[in-house]
Amino acid sequence: MSEEQPKRKPGMPGPGSKEPKKGMNFYWVYALIATVLIAMLLFNSGSDGKPTDYSKFKQIADRGFIEKLQYDGVKAVIFLNDAGRDTLRQMNEIPAEGYQGFSKSSDLYFNIPPGEDFVKEINALGEAKKFRVEYLPPNEAAQSLLYWIIAIGIMIVAWVFIMRRVGGGGGPGGQIFNIGKSKAQLFEKGKGTQITFNDVAGLEGAKQEVQEIVDFLKHPKKYTELGAKIPKGALLVGPPGTGKTMLAKAVAGEAQVPFFSLSGSDFVEMFVGVGASRVRDLFRQAKEKAPAIIFIDEIDAIGRARSKSVNFGSNDERENTLNQLLTEMDGFGTNSGIIILAATNRADILDGALLRAGRFDRQIYVDMPDLNERVEIFQVHLKNVKRDDSVDVEFLAKQTPGFSGADIANICNEAALIAARKNRSTVGKEDFLDAVDRIIGGLEKKNKIITPGEKATIAYHESGHAIVSWLLEHASPLVKVTIVPRGRSLGAAWYLPEERQITTTEQIFDEMVAALGGRAAEEVAFGKISTGALSDLEKVTKQAYAMVSVYGLNKKIGNRSYYDSRGENQFTKPYSEETARVIDEEVSKIIELAYEKAKDILMKNKEKLDGLAKKLLEREVIFKDDLVEVLGERPWGERNTNPEPVV
Repeated sequence: MSEEQPKRKPGMPGPGSKEPKKGMNFYWVYALIATVLIAMLLFNSGSDGKPTDYSKFKQIADRGFIEKLQYDGVKAVIFLNDAGRDTLRQMNEIPAEGYQGFSKSSDLYFNIPPGEDFVKEINALGEAKKFRVEYLPPNEAAQSLLYWIIAIGIMIVAWVFIMRRVGGGGGPGGQIFNIGKSKAQLFEKGKGTQITFNDVAGLEGAKQEVQEIVDFLKHPKKYTELGAKIPKGALLVGPPGTGKTMLAKAVAGEAQVPFFSLSGSDFVEMFVGVGASRVRDLFRQAKEKAPAIIFIDEIDAIGRARSKSVNFGSNDERENTLNQLLTEMDGFGTNSGIIILAATNRADILDGALLRAGRFDRQIYVDMPDLNERVEIFQVHLKNVKRDDSVDVEFLAKQTPGFSGADIANICNEAALIAARKNRSTVGKEDFLDAVDRIIGGLEKKNKIITPGEKATIAYHESGHAIVSWLLEHASPLVKVTIVPRGRSLGAAWYLPEERQITTTEQIFDEMVAALGGRAAEEVAFGKISTGALSDLEKVTKQAYAMVSVYGLNKKIGNRSYYDSRGENQFTKPYSEETARVIDEEVSKIIELAYEKAKDILMKNKEKLDGLAKKLLEREVIFKDDLVEVLGERPWGERNTNPEPVV
């Protein structure tokens, strides 16, 4: 009958596990150095030289060999000058020169004879033979030693302070000797973060894949019985603010295994070799606590594709760090039980070796939320917001197309701040609409000085946007128009774009026409144009170049795309000079055609343009109902957003 094994307490190493080695405490090194220095001061602070007598001293003084004499109540010490020291050494009166310690040693000493005539005699002899006579109090030696100890103590304190500053932390392991240690923050058994998967709204596909990783660590037998292997890594890819880091925080809150969290920039340091050292230390810690999860946020800081040219554009330190990471993830050694999560919004620039199977086995795309996902995100962020009955979550979700989860959280917070600024007890619908305007357009500037002429130009400009977009089939429907300055803009027309996955040539062209409607309205109304269309021209130019050189929507260029998704042609063009000239010509034709169409629409509706502009000057803000009142119902009804496939 075998003996019963004792129960293992939490924190005790399991069978076969190695006890983690404790790091050396460098404070003991400092204490040892200080002890050695003080001992050298005590035992090697300088000797008193060879003993002699008072009569011999007088003979040496008569010959002019003395530089200085020091005496106290018991003993006098003699310091010879160079000539005297050389002469007495030749006569073997004093020993050859040896180690003298920290202070200069005296050459000879003698005991002071009794009586008071000694002081008078040596002072008279000193004046006659030109050597200094100094009285040394009995306790001065002890004071000198104390001064040395204080000075050494100050030096040690300064040294410890500098080491802490350089090492980035205090305590053992915070000195320069540990600069190669990992800076990862450790969460164990969900402690340290309160976020769970219930706090992550939307992102159902991404959340399912991440939950599966957590479930694999909690219940590995369910998967291994079927022959499945635990994935080594998962890369969260998507635009900023879509919830990649939030998913990682939820994993830290849900997983019952150690969770190491750090940023890609934590590996980057000015010292050569530090990044690779920190990667090794990170995986060493993870192996000791396996099974474990490592999360690297913004991995593009170290995972950027390695340069093909050794002499140009390369960063050896960053590449060494990446090489070490590749080796640790899937090298000759094994990392069983370690899963790596990483997040980036620039997956196109990552090194190909990092993305291959066996390293990051899964790439989870976290996209902008659609309408239903925005409803769920609003419901999560509105839990703690005290709102009234006028707030419709679905209406808010429809008003925020293209908004990320971070943007929606910001809207809820801004709405509460606006309601508090107005001394309201609850947050209403109008507060949320103002928050949307604040996020998109910036802070409202009611006190901005604008002349009447400028105000009229702005009113016609925004009215031109409104009318052209209202009368175009594929333009986005208008929500409201305002000439109240916000941020850097003097006015704005707010649209509600469709949520579509693909865009046709006609849709892009109508959007360009609507964008140029503002400048066209200025020319139609005043016969001149202004600089107020800068943002419109920038948008239209980018769209036109995208049509011609990226999406292949131009007949003359044909079905070609010169888009460089991996950034490999940063210094060379993937087309000839002749093709570049053709692209510029086609872009110019498209933009001018869109501008002429906008002018044509406004010339045919000149009276409506004047009426809408006057209404805008009176009220400063008009909505969709006001547009219906001036222009009538939109001639284009509900368009079929799901056309039948063409066979």
